[in-house]
Amino acid sequence: MTFAEAAIFYNLSPTTIQNWKKRVHSKTTRQTKPYEIPDDLLLNDVKEHPDDYQYERARRLKCSKTAVYHALKRLGISQKKDLGTSKSLSDKKSDISE
Repeated sequence: MTFAEAAIFYNLSPTTIQNWKKRVHSKTTRQTKPYEIPDDLLLNDVKEHPDDYQYERARRLKCSKTAVYHALKRLGISQKKDLGTSKSLSDKKSDISE
């Protein structure tokens, strides 16, 4: 069936049918980009170094901070700091906040 015939049959614009065909074709042929950081490697790093910053992970995994951010987000890992063990605060400041 041509676009014009389909448009008449379904009571749609021929442009709409053409756009649908382009959208379906582009989704079926798209190859997903492989992840820069393997999941198991990142999970192991998070277990070994739970309070490290993203730039420290990036240095160890030899990638960018942005790649670490997206990988952690993909895995559903939140990087909230425990103020008692954070490297950014001295012991005196962490005692005050508790």
